[in-house]
Amino acid sequence: MQIHGNKNIFKIMKSLFVLLSLLSVLNAASVEATLSSNEIVQGNMAQLKIKAIGDKVLFPNINEVDGHQVLGRHESQQNSITYINGEVENIRAVTLVLTFAPQRDMTIPSYDIEIDGKVYKTKELKLKVVKATAPNANGNEPFSLQLRSDNKSVMVGEPFLVTVYFSLQNGTRLSENPQYNPPQFKEFFSKQVGDAKTYSEGNRQVTEIKYILTPKSEGNFTVGPATAKIGVADRTRRDMFGRFFGTKWSAIASNTINIKVKANEHNSDLVGSFTLEQNIDRQKVKANKPINLSIKITGEGSLEDLDWPNYEIDNVTVYGDDAKVSTDIIDGKIVSTYTKTFAFISDDDFTIPLKSISVYDTKEKKIKQLEIPSYDIKIDSAKKVSNSTAAAPSEMKKPKVEDGKVQTNIKVPEKSMLDGEKRVEKPKETQWLILILAFISGMFVMYMLKYLPKISFRRKNATVSQEKALKILYAHINESKEIEEMVRKLYAKKNGDKNIKIDKKVLNDLVAKVEKKN
Repeated sequence: MQIHGNKNIFKIMKSLFVLLSLLSVLNAASVEATLSSNEIVQGNMAQLKIKAIGDKVLFPNINEVDGHQVLGRHESQQNSITYINGEVENIRAVTLVLTFAPQRDMTIPSYDIEIDGKVYKTKELKLKVVKATAPNANGNEPFSLQLRSDNKSVMVGEPFLVTVYFSLQNGTRLSENPQYNPPQFKEFFSKQVGDAKTYSEGNRQVTEIKYILTPKSEGNFTVGPATAKIGVADRTRRDMFGRFFGTKWSAIASNTINIKVKANEHNSDLVGSFTLEQNIDRQKVKANKPINLSIKITGEGSLEDLDWPNYEIDNVTVYGDDAKVSTDIIDGKIVSTYTKTFAFISDDDFTIPLKSISVYDTKEKKIKQLEIPSYDIKIDSAKKVSNSTAAAPSEMKKPKVEDGKVQTNIKVPEKSMLDGEKRVEKPKETQWLILILAFISGMFVMYMLKYLPKISFRRKNATVSQEKALKILYAHINESKEIEEMVRKLYAKKNGDKNIKIDKKVLNDLVAKVEKKN
């Protein structure tokens, strides 16, 4: 009996030892990486979970998983309490969840995780991606996302069209609006064209969104994916009246597209097929009257990133308005229009120089120049006339010349020419009348002074923005030198001259003066 008792005690001690060993292992720092599924259908999201146990956990900054962009990142922690050898131990577990949209079979690499000052490595994982059995809009999937491009081989600066299709099977009941996230277009200039378009196709409702992409640099790039969260009514939950309630969310992703971008060997400013129209309203004006030059570029291609070169002419104030660009899709082609206007102001003759940009015509496969010719501007200046007529009187004001030296220290006579004339004294009655009138005027001024602060306060509040002031004063530039000078300053400041200082009081006074006339 004693032998059996010793055996039982030995078994109990052995079990306790194993249990304590397991608890100590659980309490030790460790890291583990797992996948939500080792096999996934293309178009669905995959999740990589990295769980680390330790007091202080530091995860690396992971933006891509084997070339696939991380679309979501979530970090959580959980604390639990255990008893080891009669002592309370706190175990802290931190979990990092990364969401991405795999497009092919992939290997999840090993990651370095720092736990309590030491570095631990995760194991590599394999993920198999199966192509969807119904990838098109007429398939049997309740909803899907697709990405299509009208061109997969372009040159730098050559635009192409990418369309996102969201397809929803008729009869699918959504409890929430889909949460759509557009693709990220790295290394491309991008712009959405118009609003989303929805239509019916077979037994599905299709929504399409179009984007124009223009490559920035040469190379091989991946476009996409677009992602969305779809909220469908949860049919496993019913209220007391038998109606479904609650939302079951599903995350989906589109395919990606590989784009090959070739170098623009022609070094052209634009790529496409464009024409240029220009119009100048006149070539002879009065001094400080504006000359307006407008340009219009139209054709196939993108003009979203065109920056027409500014004019810089000595002694001429040049103002260019913000360019207006419109882009549309006509018969499946990108059609753009670019308009811009320049205003030139001067008090002397000048020349608007020739300006041009180069375009590689994709239809004719050659370089073309879009050119604005030079224009000679004649100024009918009153300054020229006044200079010729004022020449004779000005000679009378020249200082005396003695022995070949200019005398600039001529003294003004101290004695007035009127000193020799007889002065007429005013009658005393007139003097008293002037004194009484001065007293009455002084009282009136003192009475009015108490209203001046109110008037001043109102004027201070009646400020006008510099942009609005420029529009108001521009039409009255010939009315006074003060308005002309202020318009020049406002133009210069709008064009980026930081040395220009605008006196707000003078600006407000000029605007008020002009508005009062109107």
